[in-house]
Amino acid sequence: MPFSLILLIAAIQGVTEFLPVSSSGHLVLVPVLTAQPYQGQTIAVAAHVGTLAAVLIYVRQDIFTITAAMFGRAANAQQTSDRRLGLMIIAATMPIVLVGFVVNYADWHWLTLVTTLAWANLVFAGLLWAADRCRDRLNTLSDMRWSAAIGIGLMQICALIPGASRSGVTMTAARFFGYDRVTAARFSLLLSLPAIAGAGLLKTIDLVDAGDVQLGIDAALLALLSALFAWLAIRMMMSWLAKANFTIFVVYRLGLGVILLLGLKLGWIVPV
Repeated sequence: MPFSLILLIAAIQGVTEFLPVSSSGHLVLVPVLTAQPYQGQTIAVAAHVGTLAAVLIYVRQDIFTITAAMFGRAANAQQTSDRRLGLMIIAATMPIVLVGFVVNYADWHWLTLVTTLAWANLVFAGLLWAADRCRDRLNTLSDMRWSAAIGIGLMQICALIPGASRSGVTMTAARFFGYDRVTAARFSLLLSLPAIAGAGLLKTIDLVDAGDVQLGIDAALLALLSALFAWLAIRMMMSWLAKANFTIFVVYRLGLGVILLLGLKLGWIVPV
């Protein structure tokens, strides 16, 4: 792979994985912009490894405290709260694990259509805009309720629709439950760990089944660059949400959805 293509894929995957803008809705444009075909499962796994590494680094303190509380004895109220949060993350992950397993081995061709990407961007951008109008209740991660965690987990199933955006749908649900933007984004990041790891595992299993398990220099470089872009994107997003709202992401996604539909109509994008 030419370095320019590696850099482009890493930038798209890294930047869009955690912003509420849909990475799949952007990756579909790579063949259009570069005339390069889909690069295969190895590259997909490498990109996921990179973004997973980025979020692990960013929320490492949360991971440490939650893990310590989960496997140790809760000695105070904070440790009890951390253990409860860990259990909520596990419970909120189960819906997408169960449904994702079925979708991965089912032949649902409509999920790969560019039309699906376009309309998913439009619909879920509208939902994010509506959710962002909800009033904050000044709740923190320590105040996360079981009903909210399960609700966010159920909403995460929608991320199996390309263009819906996993981070976008989880933040949307958290905002509907009244959590402030930074808390919504932070819970989405924590929830992304098992989700991205699971998706990467499924792709790795596909690689093994296909007999293609060589990672190579291209994939290793892609993973490194994806991690860098993802880490920068996370920092930018958290800084932005501390002082602003989701409107810029909503407008961007509406524009992307319109561009995809227009591209299909004018023949710029192949409708596959």
